[in-house]
Amino acid sequence: MAEIVLESLGKIYPDGTRAVGDVNLTIEDGEFLVLVGPSGCGKSTVLRMVAGLEEVSEGTIHIGDVLVNDVPPKDRDIAMVFQNYALYPHMSVFDNMAFGLRLRKMDKEEIRRRVEEAAAVLEITDFLGRKPKALSGGQRQRVAMGRAIVREPKAFLMDEPLSNLDAKLRVQMRTELGRLHGRLKTTTVYVTHDQVEAMTLGHRVAVLKAVTAKRPDNLQQVAPPSELFYNPANLFVAGFIGSPAMNMVTGHLEGTGGEVFAVFGPHRLRVDAKALQRHPGLEKFMGRDLVIGIRPGDFEDHRIAGEEPERTMEVKVDVTEVLGSETFVHYMVPVAPVVTPEIEELLADTGSDAATLGDETKFSSRVSSDVAIPAGGTARLVVETAKFHFFDPETGQRIGYRPGAFSAA
Repeated sequence: MAEIVLESLGKIYPDGTRAVGDVNLTIEDGEFLVLVGPSGCGKSTVLRMVAGLEEVSEGTIHIGDVLVNDVPPKDRDIAMVFQNYALYPHMSVFDNMAFGLRLRKMDKEEIRRRVEEAAAVLEITDFLGRKPKALSGGQRQRVAMGRAIVREPKAFLMDEPLSNLDAKLRVQMRTELGRLHGRLKTTTVYVTHDQVEAMTLGHRVAVLKAVTAKRPDNLQQVAPPSELFYNPANLFVAGFIGSPAMNMVTGHLEGTGGEVFAVFGPHRLRVDAKALQRHPGLEKFMGRDLVIGIRPGDFEDHRIAGEEPERTMEVKVDVTEVLGSETFVHYMVPVAPVVTPEIEELLADTGSDAATLGDETKFSSRVSSDVAIPAGGTARLVVETAKFHFFDPETGQRIGYRPGAFSAA
C-alpha cells in the first residue's frame, strides 16, 4: 500500500485544450477515494495520469516516496480495473487472473496461491475453469477485480467499473467492493459519474468540474460524503451531490422582531437559528438577493409534521411518485430559476439548457407515504428550515463556508 500525492497536476493536449488544471490532492495510505463529477470534468484523465496512460503536462505525481511522472505504467506497481472488463475470451478465469503474474515469471505455486486466494475472497472459485463467455456481467467484473488483486499492488485504480452492470447488480457490487476494500485495505482511487456510488463507497469524495477560462482548476471540494451533503462548498457541489438534487431558488432574508424569514415567491418561512449559526456572515445579506437551497428530504406533509404555519409551503402538486415508504412530490414555485455558470454546467450534464427553463422553478420534496398526496391537488409541506443552505449568487460560494464544519442536525 502507498500514499498517492498529486501536486499542481495539469493536462494540456497538443491542440491547447486543457483537461485538468491545478489539482492538489493527497490520497492517504489505505484510503478509498472517489473522483466524481459530470462528463468532461477530467476525472478519468486524472486517473490515467496516475496510471501512466496519459503524460503529465504540469505538476507531479508521487506514489509512495517515488516520483512517477516518467515511470512506465508497468513499473508503477498499480493495478487498474476498467468498465469493459478487458478479459481474454479464449482464456479460462484462472488464466485471465494469472496472466500478469506469468509475464513477471512468478513461481507457479505462488501464482496458484494468489489466484485461489483471490477467487475465494471474490467467491468465484467454482468458475476458475470457465471462459468469460460462460459468466454473467457481475461474475466477469469479479474476475477483472481478481486479476487486479493477485498483483498485490500498492494501489488500485478503478475507472467506472460498475457502469456496464444493470441497476440491481450495481447495488450488489457496490456492497461487495466496500467489503473487499475493508479486507484488503489497499489504497484505491475510484472514478465514477454516479454520485450515489461516490457517496456509498468513498471514505472521501473529490468533486470535479470542467476547466473554464475563468476557473482553470477542476477540484471543487474534497471531503467525506456527509460533509459534501451537509456542508457543500458551492452551488456546483450542492447541485451535484444528492438525489434528487437540491432545490435552489433566488430569494432574500427579512428580519422581524429578532427572527429571520426566508422569502421566495409567495413563500415566507421562518429560518431556524441553527441555519443562521451554520452560515456565519449571513447578516450581511439581509435584504439582498441570495440563493436558498433546500434538500428534498427536508420536507414533510403537515398531517405528519404538525401544523407550523411559519414553516409551511402550500403548493399545487404536478406529479407524485410513490416509492414504498416514501413519496416524491413535484411542483412549481413561481420564481425564475437560478442560473449561474455552475448551474448551467449541471444542466448541460443532464442534456438541459437554461434557455428552456421558463419563469418557474421545479421543486421536489420527499415525504412519508403514510398519507396520500394526489397529483393535481394542493399539498401543505412543512420545511425543516434548520437545514437551509445559503449561497452568494455572484460567486456561487456557500455563505460562511468553513471546511469540516457541518452538522447533520
